[in-house]
Amino acid sequence: MNSFVDTIKYFIYITAELTVLFLGISTIVAFILMHLPQEKIKNWMSGKGILSNFVGALIGALTPFCACSTIPLTLGFLEAGIPFGAIMSFVISSPLLNPIILTMLVALMGWKVCIAYFIIVFGGAILFGIILEKTGGAKLVKNVRIKSGGPRENSEIPKAFLSKLKISFLKAWGDFRAVLIYLLIGVGIGSVIYGYLPQEFVLKFAGPGNPFAIPIAAAIGVPLYIRAETAIPIGVALMQKGMSIGAVVALIIGGAGMAIPEMSMLASIFKKKLVAAIVGVIFATAVIGGYVFNMIL
Repeated sequence: MNSFVDTIKYFIYITAELTVLFLGISTIVAFILMHLPQEKIKNWMSGKGILSNFVGALIGALTPFCACSTIPLTLGFLEAGIPFGAIMSFVISSPLLNPIILTMLVALMGWKVCIAYFIIVFGGAILFGIILEKTGGAKLVKNVRIKSGGPRENSEIPKAFLSKLKISFLKAWGDFRAVLIYLLIGVGIGSVIYGYLPQEFVLKFAGPGNPFAIPIAAAIGVPLYIRAETAIPIGVALMQKGMSIGAVVALIIGGAGMAIPEMSMLASIFKKKLVAAIVGVIFATAVIGGYVFNMIL
């Protein structure tokens, strides 16, 4: 009964949280794009070669958002015509790197862990952004645009602040309605797993005595949907029980980077092959990062 109550509470809390975040961030993005010419955005993220991926990953690292909050920004970047590789670098780095996560890593695990984590994830975001673009991932973006009440390019922008805010919110609401079913399905699955998967299960199959602990920890992190801010304290506790730091890092990257709600919402704008590729990229980053951590620390 306790697990059932916890599951329901989790579902309500996460749904409410993601709703507020999605609408709030979507409104802000729409408001900014209303005043920011598309050419200026393209110039920031359209550098030659690896530069565009570097800027995309950097913007992802500077945005203090959780995994599902990257979706509104991704939609905005697609509408603005940002290069696909830069968008993919952003999508990968955004849920895994932000000032809050880095601050918690320093506080709970030290500077060495924080620096190593940043280098591995940031480098992975750049590398895999390039790979996804070179392998034709741009062809797997669905040929749809979410309709809303927001202004279109070259349309007249009202001068009154409240009018601008209203138009921005209407656009955010239109985007939200289009992905709501994906969000509810993802949060529902994640809530059931969250409520009934005991912590001892994670430790049993991803403990230090298991040579496959790191890939198992990364795989277990996928359905848990734990924000990095939640995963880091849990990881510290598991380390105190004997789990290797590599397995903990793999769990953090897997859980925060491959959240089911985010992947469900990505499926509304990307085809299944691309969503699967993104999952594979983050899983590879988690596994590689975990083994590197065990070697250097």
